[in-house]
Amino acid sequence: MERSSEEFGRSVDKAITATTPVTMREQLGDREMECSTHGAYQSAGARYMGRREIWTPCPACEEKRLANERQAEAQKKADAARRELEYQIGEAAIPPRFIGRTLDNFNAITPEQQSALRIARDFVQDFEANAKRGNSLIFSGLPGTGKSHLATAMLQALMPKHCGLYTTCMGVIRTVRGTWRKDSERSEQQVLNLFAEVPLLVLDEIGVQYGTDGEQTILFDVLDRRYRDMKPSIFLTNQDKKGFKEFIGERTFDRLTETSRWVPFDWASYRPQARKEAA
Repeated sequence: MERSSEEFGRSVDKAITATTPVTMREQLGDREMECSTHGAYQSAGARYMGRREIWTPCPACEEKRLANERQAEAQKKADAARRELEYQIGEAAIPPRFIGRTLDNFNAITPEQQSALRIARDFVQDFEANAKRGNSLIFSGLPGTGKSHLATAMLQALMPKHCGLYTTCMGVIRTVRGTWRKDSERSEQQVLNLFAEVPLLVLDEIGVQYGTDGEQTILFDVLDRRYRDMKPSIFLTNQDKKGFKEFIGERTFDRLTETSRWVPFDWASYRPQARKEAA
């Protein structure tokens, strides 16, 4: 015979009332226990669900376990940060010669060298403000004076929080040329967008004569877009102001110098000394 829902409910209530209540957690007090490594210690115990007993472990062993966990977690984070940095360095296309160059190992002895280093440090320290204002730097000096060292050191100092890209003017031209092939996976516009939109662009070898007027126009388009979009850049050139202006044109020069600080590298090349030390 089937029971009504009301009778079933009364049966359940009766069964629940008749069940002996079970304490979820019952304190068992303290007792002395022996650790094979650290000897005697006081352990606190508790019984769960009326069955399972758990006693606290040796405090010294527990502290060591927690310390190992903290160390493992710190190492895990450090490894992740290193992998992210290596990835960003790869994405930034920093030449192998300049990987690991830092602001600290830039050879700044003379007042002029110290001034260039100070400007670089300030730019990195205030990068977010500089990025909002679209501020840029122009490093001008003869080959071997440390322009690339300082620029790539700045790029690496900003990682992994900020990403950037190192390239030469010829690199821009060659990359764009590559899109003209029928089998290219990227369009010319995609490549131009990359150079124009990257958060920080280090553009080396400005002033080297190359290519057709059309190829130079590609370069100037990148410079113009970064100016209009207020994107910070670090420009490297072997030219003085006059030669730099003649190469990029008065209009582009006026635009760049409006938001860029000219940093002269007016000292002798480091390379003879480096060759002497390597000999």
